[in-house]
Amino acid sequence: MAKRKVHRRARSLLGSDPVALVWCELPGPIPKPPAAVRHEVGKVRLKARHHWLMYVLGAVFFVVVVPVLLLMTLLDSLEQRLDGKRDRDTEPSTTEEGARPPNPPFFDGDWARTAGQLLLLWYKRSPSPKRLVLLTREGVHLAASPGRRLAPTRAADFTLLTHFPASEARIEAEPNQPRGFARFRLRFADGSWLELGRLADPEDADRFFATMRA
Repeated sequence: MAKRKVHRRARSLLGSDPVALVWCELPGPIPKPPAAVRHEVGKVRLKARHHWLMYVLGAVFFVVVVPVLLLMTLLDSLEQRLDGKRDRDTEPSTTEEGARPPNPPFFDGDWARTAGQLLLLWYKRSPSPKRLVLLTREGVHLAASPGRRLAPTRAADFTLLTHFPASEARIEAEPNQPRGFARFRLRFADGSWLELGRLADPEDADRFFATMRA
């Protein structure tokens, strides 16, 4: 659960305690907008900036792990050929009925409306992909931390990014979602919507959803 200093920071920014709060992220990478849209808003980074250690680990993975996996795959293929037991018909086809569908969208796709404009500004104020959603009786507030590395339950350096009154935005969520995969939608008055997930803390997430159902 978020520490007291997180709640103190939220209180100082909002002027009162939020009804509920939760750190969250976009469920996937931001889709690439049309060139004309990018030109209108200027240079906006649409990918999170990762810590340098992530790049080191990525390099190690491709230099060490990938060759080992390729070698194991090659040896397994040679063994199957020697044994004469390779069955080519057991490979599932991606076009057959029952194939896994693509990941569901988390954005309505209209860059000109509220959700699209919010996406374009998503990383402008913070290199971290995490955002803090705060619910008050007046509406929905979004906040972000300027730090690259973020411990959501302890981060207390966040600032408010934007605010949507209750008449302009509401939160929707499916009931009885698995705790580790729960998502919710920000639905805006113009009909656009944005889905958020990867909720940082189980207790905060439970209270957040309970507040929406109340």
